[in-house]
Parts: sequence; C-alpha cells; structure tokens
Amino acid sequence: MEEDKYLLIYPIEKRRAPLFNLNGDFLEYLELPLLFSYPIRIDIIRRAVHSALTARLQIKARDVLAGKRRVGESWGIGYSVARVPRLDNGRAVLSPNVVGGRRQFAPTVLEKLHEEMNRKEMKLAIISALAALADRNFVIKRGYVLPDKAKTLPIVVVNDFENLSTTKQVRDCLKRLEIWDNVSRAQERIRIRAGRGKVRGRRYITPKSLLFIVSSTKSPVVQAVRNLPGTDYLTPDNLNILKLAPGGLPGRLAVVSQKALELIERRYVVEKP
Repeated sequence: MEEDKYLLIYPIEKRRAPLFNLNGDFLEYLELPLLFSYPIRIDIIRRAVHSALTARLQIKARDVLAGKRRVGESWGIGYSVARVPRLDNGRAVLSPNVVGGRRQFAPTVLEKLHEEMNRKEMKLAIISALAALADRNFVIKRGYVLPDKAKTLPIVVVNDFENLSTTKQVRDCLKRLEIWDNVSRAQERIRIRAGRGKVRGRRYITPKSLLFIVSSTKSPVVQAVRNLPGTDYLTPDNLNILKLAPGGLPGRLAVVSQKALELIERRYVVEKP
C-alpha cells in the first residue's frame, strides 16, 4: 500500500542477522529489511508511547447537580455567621467550603487526556523501534544478556519455531540459543508492588524479558510463550509500540521467525534513495 511506504533521505545499508535452527546451530546470515537500518528516533518513540498510554485513560466527570440538591440562601449580615447559602436550620449548603457542598474545580469531560498522534507518525515510531531491535547498544542498555554466538541482532529462527506447542519445548530451544537467562532474570525479579495497587488487581511487578515476533497469532508457539515471565509476542500485522519499546526505552531482545521477517518487509516498505 502507498501509505506504508517511507522514503528515507539517509544513505544506509542493509544489516545482517544470524539464522538459527531449533538446536541453536548457526545456519547463515540473512539480510534484514532496510527498515532495521533506519535512524532510531527516541523522541518520536517516547511520544508514541505516551500517546498509547494516554489512550487507555477513561475520561471521568462529576454529576452536574452534585452538591447542589439543596434549597439554601444567604442570611445576609447581622447574624454573626458567614454569608454562605444556608437552610432554615442554619446548616451551610451549596458552597465549596462546606460539608456536602459542590466541588470547586470538579473533573470535566472537556479535559483532554489523550495526546493524539498522526497515523504516519505512529508508523514512523514503530519502524524506529524495530530498528532498535537490531542495535546491540540499545539492547545491552536495557540489561539483556546476549549470547556469544549472536554477533548481530535480532535473533532469527527457522519457521519450525512457530510449530512448538509446549512451554518446555520453547524453554529447551531458548537454552540452546543461550538466551534463557533473560527469562530467568525476569522471574527472579518479580516483586510485590508498593502502594495501593496491591489491592487493585495488580499486586506483582514483572520485568520485561524476551519479545517474540511470529507470523500469526494462530501459531502454536503463541500458547507456549505466554506462560514465560515477562515475555510478549507480536505479529507483523499488529505491532504495538508499548511492547516494542516498553516505557519509551527501545531495544528489546527479540526472537523473530523467518516468515515474520518476510511479512515485516512486505508491510513496511522502505526505499533507499
């Protein structure tokens, strides 16, 4: 599609990534799509993350008659009491500084909470976050333990990886790829949240670990990786900036299937000048 094409003005070259089989053996180097060489715009990524987070907020307001369902009037002067609306028995009502009165600056539905972002700008942020997956410096900055066999990133696996149906099979494959320590590190750092969130359904905090990019959500491996601590999965048709760059910090350690890599190149066409 024409809207998915981005023309770069930077003289860039294609990067290469290693291709591994399920036993963790190196097969060959693959040429990554040109978008993985795109300049990493942290400013756009952070703005996209902020836009995605604020889109989840629900606007709330108060009832327009809250605190006003009383019939009161000021007594005026000469009674040695404040000149606020009162009932016949002397109880103060309606005013913001009395018990049961209205709120002075109540929340309103007119308040703008969502920071909107252009559609093309959001796609630009996703491309920039995908480029960070191939940058070793950004991945190390997030604290990942990289294997010696992976000189370049991301880690590309054969299409048979998507047919793994159990968590044990995925775990054995990750151990052969020498990246299982990142999952163990996330499990060891699971901790109880500080504050009132403990009683609101979000008791534990789980750090982010690996990111799996597969061709389809119907792949059997999706059911297997969702039980691993801190892992996320994406498809080329549903790339989420909150999973590509959690907290606005790009550079997750990604495991990409060969078929998903082809679909990404087909969806996000980046031409070299």
